[in-house]
Amino acid sequence: MRTALAAASLLLAFGTAQAQDKVTFATNWKAQAAHGGFYQAVADGTYKKYGLDVTIQQGGPQVNNRPLLPAGRIDFLMTGNLLHSFDNVKNGVPTVVVAAMFQKDPQALIAHPGQGYEKFEKLKDAPVAMIAKDGQFTWWQWLKAVHGFKDEALKPYNYNLGPFLANPKAVQQGYSVAEPIYVKEQGKFEPVVHLLADHGFSTYSTLIEARAETVKAKPDLVQRFVDASIVGWVNYLYGDRKAANAMMLKDNPEMTPAEIEASVVLMKSQGIVDSGESLKDGIGAMSTAHIKDFYDQMVKAGLYKGGDVDLSKVATLQFVNKRVGVDLKAKLGGR
Repeated sequence: MRTALAAASLLLAFGTAQAQDKVTFATNWKAQAAHGGFYQAVADGTYKKYGLDVTIQQGGPQVNNRPLLPAGRIDFLMTGNLLHSFDNVKNGVPTVVVAAMFQKDPQALIAHPGQGYEKFEKLKDAPVAMIAKDGQFTWWQWLKAVHGFKDEALKPYNYNLGPFLANPKAVQQGYSVAEPIYVKEQGKFEPVVHLLADHGFSTYSTLIEARAETVKAKPDLVQRFVDASIVGWVNYLYGDRKAANAMMLKDNPEMTPAEIEASVVLMKSQGIVDSGESLKDGIGAMSTAHIKDFYDQMVKAGLYKGGDVDLSKVATLQFVNKRVGVDLKAKLGGR
């Protein structure tokens, strides 16, 4: 009898351990180092350890995954920054931020060396500023309101480095963990890089969004996904990331191993993922004060009117600030 009960218990335990909640997580671009922690959690089995069978659905230039979250076709979405989340709340889209994997938005302005742009405040004097349309309507407005940039310099940026490389007096937008690498490869020089986050553009980035109904009805699922993603990011930054990189290269063959590794170096040196609040509370950390600070800046820039957005609906802190991964980071020798 005891033997039968023990066997039944083992079978039950085995079945429970094998049960996996299927989750689809969509990103906002093709696979790259800035997605590394999520791929890490798939590649090294972290999601599986948390009872999750996660499929990563990558975005891209012809892919818009954002509508899929409120439509219920995906479970979690990686979004660029808080502006998307503010817009969702303003427009009544029932989504909520459950974690902020990047403490800093990697949005940057890049310039040629030796042209007088080594100081951020000199960038506003550049005769040409190559900025894409979405940037012109968002953070460029903040640059004008707070730092005195002028529309007269604006030129369209079509994600082609050629015009920038050909004009040493131009400045251009860039992702601080990507474009500087490509400039070095194509232009054979190290560009001047000014991270907007270091000059007051205080949004969190690489946010994890969920549907409000999921947060309410399945908080355990959300917690497990957030915790496993955090652990994935700790392991990716400070541990062995070879398997994650191999997965990303399979999803996005346009990348190279050298580009991925160079991007990781920049993420770490710039404190993109692990800085500020995350040093105390763990990767993914958020605060209401931080969110309000960024919103107030966007009001000043004219993107919103005070009261446009109910900030209490933008994000929930119930799944973060628990120091998940802090001990693991120390064990891996992360600083």
